[in-house]
Formats: sequence, C-alpha cells, structure tokens
Amino acid sequence: MSQRIQLASQIPAAIQAMRGLEAYLGGTDIPLALKELIKLRASMINGCAYCIEMHAEVAMKHGESAQRLLALAAWRESPLFDGRERAVLALIDEVTLIADQGLTEQTYGEALAQLGESLLAQCLMQAVTINAWNRIAVATRMEHVHP
Repeated sequence: MSQRIQLASQIPAAIQAMRGLEAYLGGTDIPLALKELIKLRASMINGCAYCIEMHAEVAMKHGESAQRLLALAAWRESPLFDGRERAVLALIDEVTLIADQGLTEQTYGEALAQLGESLLAQCLMQAVTINAWNRIAVATRMEHVHP
C-alpha cells in the first residue's frame, strides 16, 4: 500500500485532542472488557484492521477469549454474550451504521434499561470516539505494529 499523510505530524493538536478524549474514556465506568468489545465491534463494521489488531491484542491480554472475539462478528447468533453486552453491541452497531436507520427506540430503550443513563452516555461517547479513530486509521492506511 502507498504511504499516506501522517495526521499526528501534520495536525498534532487535533490528534492530541483525540487522545484527550481517550484519556477521559479511560476513567469512565465502562468495564475494560466491555470497552474492548465496543472498540472491536465498531472496528469490524468499519473494516479497520489497525484497530481490530490493536484492540484484540489488548482484550486478550486482559483475559478475553479468542472464541468470544471471533464470535463478535456474529454476536446476534452467539450465546457467548450476556444481556448487557448484547444491548451495548446493538447500540454500537446502530451508532456505527447511523446513516442506515439512526439509533432506534428499541435499541436505545434496551441499552438504557441495561446500563442506566450515565453508563449509556459513556458507551455512546466510546462509540463516537472509536468510529472517529477508525476513520482516521482507514483513511490514512495506518498499520498496527505488533510488539
């Protein structure tokens, strides 16, 4: 693939602002395992290899099973996700594909019932943030460097 613009060197203040958003999200009440599922699911939908590789690595390092990570691609058919995770994954799907139908009342209502207002707000912000990162990584063809 051809080399593309490096946003961090061209507009460092914008990337720093994105990192500030990540720092905020790091201090939220979203459990780490759920946070990584959010990031992975949105990244799968967006076809962002950089973020998929990075967040799968983090999730597995913190005890997530390869089986659940693989099942994430077909979470609706998988018995491996509980009610709260399913509500969040439906939310992430609709927010990531927002142009298709928006965020439906059913999905919003189920997420609200499972999460409450505060955690729902935090999950929405996590969805918005990973979608922004996905667009940056895909547009600039970022490649994940494995340690």
